[in-house]
Amino acid sequence: LIIYAIGQYGWSLASFGVGLLLVYFYMPPEKIGEAEKFPAFFYQGGILGVLTIVGLIAAGGRILDAFTDPLIAGISDKIKPTGIGKRKKMMAMAILPFALSSFLIFFPLVNEPSWINVLWLIFISIIYYISFTMYLIPYNALIAELGHHRDDRMKISSIISITWILGFATGFTVYLFNQKMVENGYTYIDSFQILIAIYSLLAFLCMLVPILFLKENKYALQSDRVVQITGIKSFIEVLKKDKNLRIFVYSDLIYWLASNFIQLGIAYYISILMFKDESESTIFLGLAMITSLLYYIPINKLVKKYGKKPIVFVSFMIYIFVFLLTGFVDFIPLDIDIIFYVIPIVVAFPMAVFGIIPNAIVADLIYENEKHTGINQAGIYYAVRTFMMKIGITLANLIFPSLLLLGKTSENPLGIRATTIAAFLFCVLGMWVFSKYKDVNFEN
Repeated sequence: LIIYAIGQYGWSLASFGVGLLLVYFYMPPEKIGEAEKFPAFFYQGGILGVLTIVGLIAAGGRILDAFTDPLIAGISDKIKPTGIGKRKKMMAMAILPFALSSFLIFFPLVNEPSWINVLWLIFISIIYYISFTMYLIPYNALIAELGHHRDDRMKISSIISITWILGFATGFTVYLFNQKMVENGYTYIDSFQILIAIYSLLAFLCMLVPILFLKENKYALQSDRVVQITGIKSFIEVLKKDKNLRIFVYSDLIYWLASNFIQLGIAYYISILMFKDESESTIFLGLAMITSLLYYIPINKLVKKYGKKPIVFVSFMIYIFVFLLTGFVDFIPLDIDIIFYVIPIVVAFPMAVFGIIPNAIVADLIYENEKHTGINQAGIYYAVRTFMMKIGITLANLIFPSLLLLGKTSENPLGIRATTIAAFLFCVLGMWVFSKYKDVNFEN
């Protein structure tokens, strides 16, 4: 389990930069009176009044990523178990291009606004998203195949959620270390790129661990009987037949849309709405992630007592409160330092819940489907979930920078505030959709 979970740390760290720093790097926040941290590498204004180049590229990459999910999942499900294992073959092919592209995407070819940088960003994004999916889909399929019982699946989901959080926590140190390196004479862009390169190397080494050392053939329960239709047809068939999966992934899509607004905006909220230095984003997220780890044992106990649905529902409610509080934090008549430390402690609970329970829910649904059909569709089930997740992230990457056009400066923070209101509304919708989900208590 530890060997398997180290791979999660690796892909979490490798995907952190592209997922949460792309807009920050190519469209950074602006404080009146301060010099720009990064130069403009291409046109920064609106396209058709509401879209941005970085938003379109990020969204386009996510759309490509989402639509390759069922294709790659179908191939992964049909691979026959051999010496290296059923799932590890594809993971091994993906690891090098995944790690390389995760830092090359932050190395534009020209140090001034140019269409060459736009084309380079598109090219590297395509490599990144395809290789990311090739690693992620078979990796996630192993959750159900390594977890032979319901409690095992919760245990696996909990462990990989911890390493996922640790990967993100490592990624968020970029704000802190970047500032420290600048104080020691580096430019912002040089220190940022050095840090991203180091993180990508570390991610590569960690993703390599399960490929080299996980004994898949010994521990993974993999049926020789696989679904004969694959790709898009299998994807549509699963969504059509499994209503419970359909409700869950729709709510999950909306959750990722809402939560990515906050993740994309953390540097903006800390520096503009809370009047603090961007480097304190590391402290903010670090506190949230460390606190979330303290909730893991209580969450597992609550799930055993009440089931998964009530815990997820309460977490949606907490997120709704936090999103609203963040958007108007500068209007609240309390010491900003108190709020700065209260928010991450409060948000830590839903962070832990959404880190653990969704993967366990999908694994339960996989076992329930296999119980009735006798067919192993672990890859396509997780592909459906990651497809919806990526659509949510795609929409966030498209909408977030567009809202910033309304204002992203300390003088005019309207666009930044608008992102929190949008996240609040999306989260309300996601909670309503999830209310229709029927909890699965599969005892096998």
